[in-house]
Amino acid sequence: MTQDANERVDLITGDPKKALRKLSWPMMISMFLIMSYNIADTIWVAGLGTDPLAALGFISPLFMIIIGLGNGIGAGATSSIARFIGASDKHKANNAALHSILITLVSSIAIPIIAILILEPVSILMGAEKVLDLTLEYGYIVFIGSFAFLIPSVGAAILRAEGDMRRSTISIAVTAVLNVVIDPIFIYTLNMGVGGAAIASVLSSLISSIVIFYWILIKKDTYLSLKFKEFKYNGEIIKDILLVAMPASVENLVMSILSMVINVMLAIVAGTVSVAIFTAGWRIVNLGMVPVIGIATAAITVGGAAYGARNYDKINITFDYSLKLGILTAIPITLIIYFFAPQIAMIFSYSDASSSLSPLMANLLRVLSLFFIAIPLGMIPASMFQSFGKGMYSLGLTILRELIFTIIFAYLLGFTLGFGEGGIWWGTVIGAFIGGFIAYVFFKIYIMKLKKYFNSND
Repeated sequence: MTQDANERVDLITGDPKKALRKLSWPMMISMFLIMSYNIADTIWVAGLGTDPLAALGFISPLFMIIIGLGNGIGAGATSSIARFIGASDKHKANNAALHSILITLVSSIAIPIIAILILEPVSILMGAEKVLDLTLEYGYIVFIGSFAFLIPSVGAAILRAEGDMRRSTISIAVTAVLNVVIDPIFIYTLNMGVGGAAIASVLSSLISSIVIFYWILIKKDTYLSLKFKEFKYNGEIIKDILLVAMPASVENLVMSILSMVINVMLAIVAGTVSVAIFTAGWRIVNLGMVPVIGIATAAITVGGAAYGARNYDKINITFDYSLKLGILTAIPITLIIYFFAPQIAMIFSYSDASSSLSPLMANLLRVLSLFFIAIPLGMIPASMFQSFGKGMYSLGLTILRELIFTIIFAYLLGFTLGFGEGGIWWGTVIGAFIGGFIAYVFFKIYIMKLKKYFNSND
């Protein structure tokens, strides 16, 4: 173990504000690169026309299930490892990292089998009949290659758990840069269309997997010591990881279900063109969410270490400061997207085949720009619950926010009140605000009870 590794552990177990500031920025860069990676696919595919872009829109919610599972296992690993580090139990921290790799390998086998069986009927159910061939062409490739997306997500999570955000960021940068470079080669030069975009995504992620596990398993200059010969199966550790990983993965599944429902609503109200517009616009929203995602992800590490040390004051500071940073970063993003919506929309309408999308996409971006203010209210409490190992609480709040309030208001405004696709857009914003406020209040009540629990057991 190097001096740098010791310093990283001292950081996450020290001043929460300092730790959040230092850990958030690399995570923001990481998430920015991930979102850029996704937007690159959208931009290059947009040049093929409306149908390929709509196909990408239909498959995106399903693809996000893979990403969600990787992020979920990663959140479970980060939370478990960080709590063991906070409790000064390095042996269990090492074993938790090894167990997270085991869970990832099992998932990498199961996902392609399930996906091949359900992809076509689910795509039809979402309304993708008109672009079914394109949807399946992209979908089969990314699901069969799902291991390439899961492995680097979990590897990066292991590094984040010990505060190593720099190399976590570098591994993601490798994926993003490679994807941007090779996407047009496979799509246009090799004339492979949307299938080429899928192959480029799998290959770029595979390279990232090799890089990240070189550091962990070969170079071995991390705080954690991952030696498979010392692996000892422990059902409690599996349970500890899954108690966060499964709800966190289901949270991403909830977001995918929400996207599918919104796509169906839009297809009914305005057709596949509306789905294409929302697909491209939502990629910009995802990009704008980067700062809050970075802060929330850092809060899992810092909050987990504080919880493991049973330090209520640090837990409270971590939550309040994370929320403050999230809102302060959301305000300028909202203003930028609102006022520059027409210019941003042009990114996705540069070809003759997609030029008609620009005005409607600009309107969509102006509505969804308000969404950013609501994000910290829901995301920060969810991440803090994950850091405690209370994944079901986080899941419950996400379901309330996304599957209940957002869908209800989207349907109410889009169908019942007859505002069409614009009403569906506004419904997503209103649902996020109401759900976020409830999450904030619930978390505040919870940590007041947590303080009493810590005091009574010390």
